[in-house]
Amino acid sequence: MSRSRAWLPGPAGVVILAGVAAALHVAKLAPALPTLRESMGLSLAQAGWLLSTVQGAGMLLGAVMGVLADGWGLRRCMLTGLGILTLASALGPLGSGFEVLLGLRALEGLGFLMATMPAAALVRRLVVPARMPLMLGVWGTYMPWATSLALFLGPALIPGLGWAGWWWLAAACTGGMAGWVAAVVPPDPPSGGRWQASTLVARLHRTWTGVGPWLVAGAFAVYSGQWLAVIGFLPSIVQQAGWSPAAIAWVTACLAAVNMLGNLASGPLQARGVAPSRLLGCGYAVMALAAWLAFQDAWPLGLPARMGAVLLFSMVGGIIPGTLFAQAVRHAPDEDTISTTVGWMQQCSSLGQFLSPPLVGLLAARVGGWQWTWLITGLCSAAGMALAHGLSRLPPRR
Repeated sequence: MSRSRAWLPGPAGVVILAGVAAALHVAKLAPALPTLRESMGLSLAQAGWLLSTVQGAGMLLGAVMGVLADGWGLRRCMLTGLGILTLASALGPLGSGFEVLLGLRALEGLGFLMATMPAAALVRRLVVPARMPLMLGVWGTYMPWATSLALFLGPALIPGLGWAGWWWLAAACTGGMAGWVAAVVPPDPPSGGRWQASTLVARLHRTWTGVGPWLVAGAFAVYSGQWLAVIGFLPSIVQQAGWSPAAIAWVTACLAAVNMLGNLASGPLQARGVAPSRLLGCGYAVMALAAWLAFQDAWPLGLPARMGAVLLFSMVGGIIPGTLFAQAVRHAPDEDTISTTVGWMQQCSSLGQFLSPPLVGLLAARVGGWQWTWLITGLCSAAGMALAHGLSRLPPRR
């Protein structure tokens, strides 16, 4: 490699950056909502639909898209997803109302799923086995990385660009990454009949009848559900304390950013021989304790101490997704079902993110405050520890 190109990431790094660019389309809405509501006259209910619709494809089609990617080709699936995201985001500002934008957000959800779901298997294909835990830990940062970028850059750029320019900037990111992936990631091997319907159904059957995919998917669901519930309601909590919107945006962005530290730590820790069950158990236990410190009122803490507990909740909890991506690769029934297993994990994750925030909000409304939020997060963590223990008893796939 020439000295001028030594700084460029390898193919696996490009795949990870493409995942970050894809996730930016999920995260781009939050900082744009005030401008979007003002320019289009959206109600809070309509804004909520725009936020949740992007998760619809993952919640309904994760495993199916995984099995299609395994048969169709991982690189081809990622490129198609990046193309869909680019097109849908570019068309968004050209639409004529809420219904069109909502439909394009659903299309972005499909593109996001197609772009990110094959990534773990692609990274597995592109790196030597010794580097796989590290690189899958890095891959686990794609969502918090994109969320942090959106929350940091959005408030600075949207006043000048408007929400339309912000949408087009996101389209340019995925369009550029599609070209980069096409240039440096090797083509998919020949399908060899893997695209036949009977083969795809058999692959889906092997995934759903395997114990490992269910344990990994369940563990990811109880992690992502409680993380989104806490981080999602945090702006409302600190707003009640009188914080400015700018301060709220920066705090939320920082809490999303520190989640990457746990993700990045999971790979080296696994490479050093720390058992995945210990990493998962530690992550869930700290999340349960930190949520209790942040929300309980039996031993009241000041707001800075509570924010410190949420910081710990997000940072140490970040160990979990990086570890689970590696476990999904190891406990997929076979090489041909890695993307299917990751797709099933993504599907259950979307389901957890769909269910947990309403449960937390309903509980807060019933008891008149957030002081019992730790009960739901604690139950999620207890379930995660049980699933991690079950996963540790399974022999990894050769």
